[in-house]
Amino acid sequence: MINVRTDLAVEARELYKQINKREADGIISEEEEINDIKVTTVKIINEDGAVKIGKPIGTYITIDIPEFTHYDGEVMDEVSDVLNDSLNKLIDINPSKTALVVGLGNWNVTPDALGPKVVERLMITRHLKAVMPDSIDDSVRPVCALAPGVLGITGIETGEIIKAVAEKIKPDMVICIDALASRSTRRVNRTIQIANTGISPGAGIGNKRMEINEENLGIPVIAIGVPTVVDAATIVNDAMDLVLDEMIHQSTQGSEFYNMLKTIDKNEKSKMIKSLLNPHVGDLMVTPKEVDVVIDSVSKIISNGLNMALQPSLDMDDINKFMG
Repeated sequence: MINVRTDLAVEARELYKQINKREADGIISEEEEINDIKVTTVKIINEDGAVKIGKPIGTYITIDIPEFTHYDGEVMDEVSDVLNDSLNKLIDINPSKTALVVGLGNWNVTPDALGPKVVERLMITRHLKAVMPDSIDDSVRPVCALAPGVLGITGIETGEIIKAVAEKIKPDMVICIDALASRSTRRVNRTIQIANTGISPGAGIGNKRMEINEENLGIPVIAIGVPTVVDAATIVNDAMDLVLDEMIHQSTQGSEFYNMLKTIDKNEKSKMIKSLLNPHVGDLMVTPKEVDVVIDSVSKIISNGLNMALQPSLDMDDINKFMG
């Protein structure tokens, strides 16, 4: 099992392959490009694969967001279309099925506010079939949503809230949106992961909570996440790797200094960095300074893609008219 702090299956798979020089048994990976947008699908097909990369059995679709998306409405729409197509591979498109969308996270903390911001932009329809039956036809899926907050605000496990609501309203599926943690700075705010394995809130930053998955809720659970933070120790470790690689490149091959650099165990170095930093910064997580703008843009991408996936009989013009 890879002992690295990341919520992304694609990163866990890459790390295993990098360390072991081969693909993990029980893992199937496919890559494609749609309108210059890279989409990677990682399928964990058995327990052996799950143990080796530390992720549950299931399908993980990763969308790499192109640069400048946060300022380019056209590219944002293209990413939303790809998200819609990816979601349709994992959810039941039957419009009679009720969907409960859950925006996980703390709305008071910008890097953790992705889920609540997506919920604000969703087309909510479950109540309308009762109050406006003549205006809502059978092609419109019943959708309801909530942003339950976090344990520190409510004193209640998020999983307990979702389970109680699900038992009351009996949705056919739950879709959770959450901020994740990455082990690579290049993926922060630049990657969307969709998985049919559910989610464990707070796992990426070391806070293990009740898992929100089909086993606990009794219905399919889709998780949509974007890494918004990276571990500070990871940044230091990656920077040191770059320095070491450059020093090796500039050293005379076969020299004593060259041989010493080549014998450095990168896994041991990583452990040393964590132990040295911990007394001073603890489990420090880092996010870019423009995170407020980024979260706003990414939440629009996800909400648009989700609205299209949940309402396949409507186009974006119809959805926008409904949203006012």
